[in-house]
Amino acid sequence: MGIASIIFIIIGLAIFETVSSLDNAVINAQVLSTMSKRARRWFLVYGLFIAVFLIRGLLPFLIIWFSTPALGPVGALTATFSSDPRIRESIEASAPILLVGGGIFLIFLFFHWLFLEPKNFGLRGERFILNQGVWFYAVVSVILAAVIWFALWINPFMAFGAIVGSTVFFITHGFKENAEQVEKSLLTKSIKSDLSKLFYLEIIDATFSIDGVLGAFAFTLSVLLILIGNGIGAIVVREITVRSIDVIQKYKYLKNGAMYSLFFLGCVMLSDSFGLTLPSWLPPLVTIIITVYFFFKSKAEL
Repeated sequence: MGIASIIFIIIGLAIFETVSSLDNAVINAQVLSTMSKRARRWFLVYGLFIAVFLIRGLLPFLIIWFSTPALGPVGALTATFSSDPRIRESIEASAPILLVGGGIFLIFLFFHWLFLEPKNFGLRGERFILNQGVWFYAVVSVILAAVIWFALWINPFMAFGAIVGSTVFFITHGFKENAEQVEKSLLTKSIKSDLSKLFYLEIIDATFSIDGVLGAFAFTLSVLLILIGNGIGAIVVREITVRSIDVIQKYKYLKNGAMYSLFFLGCVMLSDSFGLTLPSWLPPLVTIIITVYFFFKSKAEL
């Protein structure tokens, strides 16, 4: 992989992490507004270390380890820095299991947003689909059944990976829905202490980071590149939380861009898992194009 490809992938990862974490930034800003200056400073400084290194850094290694158990914890940790071709072959052999699970997760996430979540309508048809929300469960069930059926002919572990992807989606979705209820109580200063709010923000940050980390594997299997790209994105999100959240919220279609990017990356991961390998430059390029389109669409309506 050349230097230009590496830089392009990192840029794509950073943009994807930033845009897909905007909801997280909004929650952070709202809860932080009810906290003391000392607590806010702790979250924005030390919390950044937790967000970048402990969550977005550790989670990719754990995913590689669980999807390639033969490497062991140490092997998964050193895989990115190792030149041993056997380690690379081991990761590539288990990649379809990881990719099919991540692809299912991202596609479910997109269809949940498309069918059930309130939104600013950025494209034709979104309003109509939102009114057909009852079909969400039918659509994702058919997709999951089809993926499992075809995966069973290739590798039963791929079918299991698809089930894990759907399971992770419903678990994290439950946490996010609960977060909306908890947030209402946290916005009242007298109800919770700063310590409990900090703990809550770190848990929510970890939950939201799963989207970005799983989507990152559509760009590359290199944990080092994922750490760099997602780390840059996490830093940008922290800056947005502090300085520009009111401005960013005015760009009302950025969430649409994030969700369509998630859908595309989910499709890329599914295609890769079934052996249809796409060029490495395609995911970052399409992510940038989608983000730029919805950015200027938002700007035109300011």
